[in-house]
Amino acid sequence: MTVAVETGLWQLDPAASTVAVRHKHMWGLVAVKGVFTTVGGQGEVKPDGSVTGTVTLDATSLDTKNDKRDAHLRSADFFDAENHPEITFTLHGADVQGDSARVTGELTARGITKPLTFTARLTGVDAQAVTVEAEAKVDREDYGMTFNQLGMITRVSTVTVKLRFTRAQAS
Repeated sequence: MTVAVETGLWQLDPAASTVAVRHKHMWGLVAVKGVFTTVGGQGEVKPDGSVTGTVTLDATSLDTKNDKRDAHLRSADFFDAENHPEITFTLHGADVQGDSARVTGELTARGITKPLTFTARLTGVDAQAVTVEAEAKVDREDYGMTFNQLGMITRVSTVTVKLRFTRAQAS
């Protein structure tokens, strides 16, 4: 069964969406978890079925429940939020197969853009709203985040998203 999403413009509902990150620390023994509290985005489903869009995170909004760690993550050692305040995923396409989709696009962090492909699940679809859930692996060193005191931090982070888009109002 293929899920059909209505054509048109869609707006991210930030109140019903989450973007979380999980990363191993202390030589893989401790998982550090955080949530980006400011997320935005939009998308478009075109009449030919192609999909484009963006999801943008405020790099300063990552909350790991530790103020000192959060300040370090915003520093030039990691996100360099002063110079690169946003992290953006630009969607170039989604190949829908049943209730999942192979998503292709580009992730930009610290001013560095790299291709990113992952599988997403369509967990809720109707004429007014679409909910997408996905998990992607991101190598932080691909984005210039090479700080690693004593080799304690693994390279790969797991990013988990639950994004709800609602039909954009005609203007």
